[in-house]
Amino acid sequence: MHDNSPRLSVIGLGKLGSPMVAVFAHRGFQVIGLDINRKFVAALAEGWAPVDETGLQQLIDQSRDRIRATTDYEFAIQESDVTFIIVPTPSGPNHFVSNSFVLEAVTRIGEALRKKSGYHLVVVTSTVMPGSTDGEIRFTIEAASGRRVGPTLGLCYNPEFIALGSVIQDLLQPDMILIGESDAKAGQILEDIHKRSTESKPEIHRMNFVSAELTKISINTYVTTKISYANMIGEMCNHLPGADADIVNLAVGADSRIGRKYLKSAIGYGGPCFPRDNKAFAALGRKLGVRCDLAEATDRINDHQLVRLQSAVEASASPGHTVAILGLSYKPDTDVVEEAQGLMLSKLLADRGFRVVVFDPLSSGNAHVLLGTRVAIARSAPDAMKGAEVAVITTPWKEFNSLHPEAGRPHTIIDPWRVLPAETAAQVARYVVLGKGMEYMAEDRHGMSKASVG
Repeated sequence: MHDNSPRLSVIGLGKLGSPMVAVFAHRGFQVIGLDINRKFVAALAEGWAPVDETGLQQLIDQSRDRIRATTDYEFAIQESDVTFIIVPTPSGPNHFVSNSFVLEAVTRIGEALRKKSGYHLVVVTSTVMPGSTDGEIRFTIEAASGRRVGPTLGLCYNPEFIALGSVIQDLLQPDMILIGESDAKAGQILEDIHKRSTESKPEIHRMNFVSAELTKISINTYVTTKISYANMIGEMCNHLPGADADIVNLAVGADSRIGRKYLKSAIGYGGPCFPRDNKAFAALGRKLGVRCDLAEATDRINDHQLVRLQSAVEASASPGHTVAILGLSYKPDTDVVEEAQGLMLSKLLADRGFRVVVFDPLSSGNAHVLLGTRVAIARSAPDAMKGAEVAVITTPWKEFNSLHPEAGRPHTIIDPWRVLPAETAAQVARYVVLGKGMEYMAEDRHGMSKASVG
């Protein structure tokens, strides 16, 4: 790393901000992490990961001498040359992404810049709606700093494409770097940072603000469309004797125009980004008078996946019966339960009178805050399955792959992700695999026959 490398600051030490700090430091940059959450700041200052993320603690351990943490904007701005903003941008009532936390951060940055001379680059990494960066974000930082974007103030939009649970790897080895730039100088500084901070040689796409903002939500909308398409294939296979969604999707994905990533029939997508960005894309279309039927249909099909799961459960159990939900996070290797199918299914079944017992390796605590006393939380997957009429595997955690079907001996196992060995599972339970013709249900130990729950 060159001695004249820019010093970096990162505003927001959450699920993406903390890994960004660690990755930048790992690649040789001096980095300051800032958050209003004093616990996050204290943890990072003491060398501990503020959030759970694969590989984060290891990277912090390796790079502690290049990491500082603060709650003081003036200190962070004075001691850095480039500031990345990665704060929450939740969906509002109209499904537009809210910039309130970003605007609060740029106001504080602008105020600090009034006491600093020289050039400073501000980079918005949080997802924002098209028109935001060159609109209210630019206006706010110019008003707060007393500077115009240009000679002494650079502004970029630079969202990351990551998945929780693999943030470190995704930051080090991205497919692409997306930069919306105020001018060539700002864009070049940011491009150089990414060339040094990544291990791969990603494509770098530089453009104006609005094109970059649209690109971000367009990519996520395309991926959600692909997920819903695969789930549509899966449900179609349910009603075609002998059809198998895994076999169909494998062949469909072999076409280079389509590709296999995310083309798997299972359950609906969730998390903090996919649902938000797909709805934001459709909302933008409605505002502009553009037909976004595809994005709206993607949402409807995704909502339908929860109905499919509910129907599968109710085909095998009745209110009053115990149902075990295995997996509450929206994907493996994270404790995030936002829009997670397992969490939503737990709520739905509890409200319909089922006794629900849940287990997740990481997110049981987060789920308890949201579910309260409506469900029972087990200490292990086998404990959750004891006495259950139905067990549903809603998150494909690796540890569930080796879950012995004898565990808990539920009458029915619903396995949308196909994580269990079918032949073994079918020996001890009625085994339901969503996505196979007539809903593959092996003869169970009670002599029940195959039937459709699709």
